[in-house]
Amino acid sequence: MTKKTMAAKPGTQPGIFRPDNILTFTVPQSAANDGEPWKLLEFLFEIMPDRKKTTVKDYLKHRQVEVRGNVTTRFDESLNPGDTVRVNTTREFQTFSHPRIKIVYEDDYIIVINKGYGLLSMGTDKVKDGTAYSILREYLKRKDPRNKIFIVHRLDRDTSGLMMFAKSQQAKDTLQHNWNNMVLERKYVAVTEGSLDPDTGEIRSYLAENAAHEVYSTQNPEEGQLAVTRYKTLRSRGRYSMVELSLATGRKNQIRVHMKEAGHPIVGDRRYGAETSPIHRLCLHAQTLRFVHPVTKKDMNFSSPLPSGFSKLV
Repeated sequence: MTKKTMAAKPGTQPGIFRPDNILTFTVPQSAANDGEPWKLLEFLFEIMPDRKKTTVKDYLKHRQVEVRGNVTTRFDESLNPGDTVRVNTTREFQTFSHPRIKIVYEDDYIIVINKGYGLLSMGTDKVKDGTAYSILREYLKRKDPRNKIFIVHRLDRDTSGLMMFAKSQQAKDTLQHNWNNMVLERKYVAVTEGSLDPDTGEIRSYLAENAAHEVYSTQNPEEGQLAVTRYKTLRSRGRYSMVELSLATGRKNQIRVHMKEAGHPIVGDRRYGAETSPIHRLCLHAQTLRFVHPVTKKDMNFSSPLPSGFSKLV
């Protein structure tokens, strides 16, 4: 008796990498034949008459169909006029899922993510894996082993929020060489101990780093690099304040050091003077990231919701 072998899923045969062949269709304004809105499977039959119906059904079964940017296996999913339907005839679409990272935006040139608290942006001498960089690199390599990813800027491990990576050397170089002109807005929200006085202002100093890798503030321009942080108090309650901060410069630990210098360290920031940590994390979140796209030159504007614990404190 011969042993029955299971057919491999599309695109998973070992030995040879085949690039994705993705067909893109737009749902027309007209209804289906019976006058009702299109259902996904009947729409696929209609737009791919050269494919066997069993083949089209397999595309759905093997997660090779994407509707409005989301992979689906539902044959009866309703389609709206103008919806985009994509079919990968090579393999299943690679979807991303990770408890500490959410992809906010992705195209051929950049990825914008919402990074969770406690996750390193990139590797160190001691830690190579489990960083935002390594997680995204693995995701892109699953799509195509030739894919690459590049660090453009960083967030502290204990800072959550929006962060951008480049998917090509050209995009990386364009962003980094023109950072001050291309990054139009970067706003953070922090919960601080006490209330800043005045409630709106600017902190300007020079930042340097000691042998213990702790950043400190100085007024000596020969000792450090100029750092400018603008702040606006959004609200205060009891012993805490919620403060919006924008960076005119992007130095290491800049916001944390400047809040310490102002006498109102960020809640949970033991390293820089905080006395309390009620939600057991650094209360600093990169909320807004607006920049010029390095290739298309479009104005890209992203906003990330505040961690729920912040609002509970203030």
